[in-house]
Amino acid sequence: MPGHKVTTGYSKNGLPYARVEGGKRTLFIIDGLDFSHKPPSRFEMMLFGFIKKLNDEFTVYLVRRKAGLPAGYSLKDMSDDYAVMIENEIGRPVDVMGISTGGTIAQHFGADHPELISRLILVMTGHRLTENGKLLQWHVAGLTRQGKWRSAAALMATSMFTGVALTLFKAIFWLMGKMMFGSPAGPSDGIVEIEAEDAHDFKARLAEITVPTLVIGGDSDFFYPLRETAEGIPGARLVLYEGVGHTAIMKRRFGADVMAFLDETSG
Repeated sequence: MPGHKVTTGYSKNGLPYARVEGGKRTLFIIDGLDFSHKPPSRFEMMLFGFIKKLNDEFTVYLVRRKAGLPAGYSLKDMSDDYAVMIENEIGRPVDVMGISTGGTIAQHFGADHPELISRLILVMTGHRLTENGKLLQWHVAGLTRQGKWRSAAALMATSMFTGVALTLFKAIFWLMGKMMFGSPAGPSDGIVEIEAEDAHDFKARLAEITVPTLVIGGDSDFFYPLRETAEGIPGARLVLYEGVGHTAIMKRRFGADVMAFLDETSG
């Protein structure tokens, strides 16, 4: 990030992260589906353009899952890993943003660790996957098992874009397939994530999230029922971009909408 120090590494309990130095407030971002389980590169951090809008006030962590996840590791287990990192290495409540699969993990965090969270932002995510979302992720898992990383990346593009944009981004995703997935030695960690999310349905527990919450994304998201998720969280604010699918984080106004929520709900 121009003008801000970026450091990468691993937490004491093995979570890979990138940290962007900024203000005294802390935004802890739980990243989406990931097969590499390595710290985000500086190039990857640049893709999160909205962070630039926050840096004067926030120090931002972008954190992934630890490597070597055992079979059957749940989203709750992953949430507890983040709680250990925040408690031991940050030592105070933080604002938590969960993106896509990271948002399903963040729901557990919001309900189970209220003492460590000030506000919750759920981005392009929901209390469960849609049936089409489950099916596509299982296809992605199958392709990665075969080592077909480019094909897996191109398939993900079909859930995010339409028309001319789909043709363009399928080609880009295919060309950047290994880079997007971090050139992993094997797909097991990503497959554990997919299996855990397939079993995830948090609807009955949404009411346990009591911190100020923003649910933000597109009204045509392929993977998650955002409106239904917001309705289940007491007092949640919902921001939906009309005609937008699983690409809401790319909207020009996304950073401003997130910042408005953080400012309006600050103590």
